Amino acid sequence: MTTTSQGTPASPADARVELAGSLPAAAVDAVLRAALLEDAPYGDITSQTLIPADARATAVLAARVPGVFSGGQVFAAAMKLADPDAAVELLVADGAAFDAGTVLARVSGNARGVLLAERVALNLVQRMSAIATRTAEFTALVTGTRARITDTRKTTPGLRVLERYAVRCGGGANHRFSLSDAVLAKDNHLAVLTGGDPGKLTAVLRGARARLGHTTHFEVEVDSMEQIEPVLAAGVDTIMLDNFSLQDLAAGVALVAGRARVEASGNVSLATVAGIAATGVDVISVGALTHSVTALDLGLDVELDVELETAG
Repeated sequence: MTTTSQGTPASPADARVELAGSLPAAAVDAVLRAALLEDAPYGDITSQTLIPADARATAVLAARVPGVFSGGQVFAAAMKLADPDAAVELLVADGAAFDAGTVLARVSGNARGVLLAERVALNLVQRMSAIATRTAEFTALVTGTRARITDTRKTTPGLRVLERYAVRCGGGANHRFSLSDAVLAKDNHLAVLTGGDPGKLTAVLRGARARLGHTTHFEVEVDSMEQIEPVLAAGVDTIMLDNFSLQDLAAGVALVAGRARVEASGNVSLATVAGIAATGVDVISVGALTHSVTALDLGLDVELDVELETAG
C-alpha cells in the first residue's frame, strides 16, 4: 500500500502523482520498437493494400470490463511511433479505477498508423491493466495491516519494466528489479555455502555480508524455524519465511522481534493473503501479480468513419 512521508495511507490522487514520470520513456520506446518490428517486419500489407495512404481515423480505447488502468504512456507512445503526428488524449490516469464501458483514451491520426500500432498497444495495455487490477485486489485485502504487497522476478522476459510499473499502478511495491540489485540468498545458495552443515550458516553469511558495500540490501530465505536465529545472527536486512504455515509465520515474526524485516513468500493467493498479512509480516511477495494474470478486456474501436483527405 502506498503511504505518505508521514506514514498515513496515500489517496488515489497522491498515488497517481507518484506514478508520474516513473516509467522511463527510453525503456518504453525500446519495448515498442521491438514489438512493432516483430509484428510488422516489412510493414502492414493489409492496411497498405486496403487503406488509402491519406486516410485518417479516430479510435477510442474502451473498457469491456471494470479494472485499474495502467499503460497510458505506452498506448500514446505506440501510436506516436506509428504516426508521429497522431493526437492522443488520455482520459483516465494510470492507477485509476474504471467501470465497464469507460473510454480510457482517444487517438486521431493516419488510419494506417492507428491500425499498425493497434495490436501492440492493446497487447501491452491489456496486460499492464490486468496486473494493476490484480495488484489492487491484493492490496485491498491487506488494508489496515503493516504488510506491503510486492512483485517478484516472475515477469515476462523483456517486459519487466512495464509489468513492475503496472504493479505500482495497482498500489503494490517492487521487489529487487534484477539479480544485480540486491543479495537474496535462497535455499540452493545456502546449500552450496554450508555444504549441508547448518552450523556454518551464521559464519558464511557474516563473511558474505562483510564483502558487500554498505548500501547493498542483504536478504536470506529460510524454510524452517530453526534457521531464523542463525540467519539473524549474521545481521541480515530481511528474512524471507518461505512456505510457512500461518502459525509459524506468526511465531517467526515474534522470534525476529524487529531485528530484520520479515517477508512472507509462497502459496500466496487472494484467498490466503489476508491471513498472511494478519501474522504481522512486513512484506508479502506475490508471483501471481505478473506470472498468471489474464489480459484485461480492452478494445480499440473506430469512433468515426474513415475519412479521406481531399486535395485542396
